[in-house]
Amino acid sequence: MTDPRIERFARILVDYSTRLVSGDRVLIEGTTAAEPLIRALYVRALEVGAHPHVLMEFSDQQEIFFEKAGDGQLDYPPTFQKLAYETFESRIRIHSSMNPRALSGFDPARLGRRQKALAPILQTQMRRGAAGELRWLTTLFPTEGYAREAGMEWNVYQDFVFRACHADEADPVSYWKNVEAEQARMIAQMQGHHQVTLRGPNVDLTLSIRDRTFMNSSGTHNMPDGEIYTGPVEESVNGWVRFTYPAIYNGVAVEGIELFFSEGRVERASAEKNEAFLLEMLGADAGARYVGEFAIGTNFEIDRFTGNILFDEKIGGTFHMALGAGYPETGSKNHSVIHWDMICDMRQDAEMAVDGQVIYRNGQFVF
Repeated sequence: MTDPRIERFARILVDYSTRLVSGDRVLIEGTTAAEPLIRALYVRALEVGAHPHVLMEFSDQQEIFFEKAGDGQLDYPPTFQKLAYETFESRIRIHSSMNPRALSGFDPARLGRRQKALAPILQTQMRRGAAGELRWLTTLFPTEGYAREAGMEWNVYQDFVFRACHADEADPVSYWKNVEAEQARMIAQMQGHHQVTLRGPNVDLTLSIRDRTFMNSSGTHNMPDGEIYTGPVEESVNGWVRFTYPAIYNGVAVEGIELFFSEGRVERASAEKNEAFLLEMLGADAGARYVGEFAIGTNFEIDRFTGNILFDEKIGGTFHMALGAGYPETGSKNHSVIHWDMICDMRQDAEMAVDGQVIYRNGQFVF
């Protein structure tokens, strides 16, 4: 018997997040582990008159690729994915790995080389997304691998995921519309100002948001959601931050990251675990050492670190910064083959000020 939450989940993604209508071409990406959700999305997309195209991987496809691929294959962009990102009206990507750390044992240089081959596809997504030409959505289907990563039993983790997305409710769309309204109040406190100052046990940073736009992330690009974000002025970031959670990229968990910024650029970086991978990614290109995104997590229902950035960057009471590519719609001018989110907790003895006025203290906005 199909879990009714999966059908509601599909309706959220089709009817609210991507707003599919008759004639829309939509790419649905996921692994065979996500077949129940892919099937439900396929059905719902057909019901609204869209043209669904399924691109499904088997569970260990990425591991086989990095084990066997030669340089020419690492450098070759995936044909169907590239075509869809360049021409389709929508894309739904479902993270659904059975082993989220499957790539952690591979040479970082090979992973980095593949990242460069995929960079034009990421750039197309950001460019067409900013222009309103591509309604892209990234989500997750609960697998046993993600449950292990989160330290939860699979059935408990499934409940956690569906609850965070509000797929366990009769009217989840109303909830996400309310999130949008509440986050608009937060944005109003920041938009149009200049300097942001962050102080706390793990951060001593300043950055500029002058002439940059804050985006209200309430379920149209990510599900679950709950963040406001912008692209800081590229050369404005100065100071130090220690990220309090592991930063996971391409299945590699880098722990205890500390970054020191000067005039926007990471001048010094260290990590307690997998430092070589961190330094490899920072050397990917010139933009990899600059911040493309500054964001504040607002979802207090995501109350624990799970090892998956789609959830963890939304944790209420945290902020995160992404090294590398910024979103053009925010005003960011930073370009890179990477976009790597790193999270810092602000829930204790910490505050954020905008142009000298404290607007956020110990993880909460001060209205």
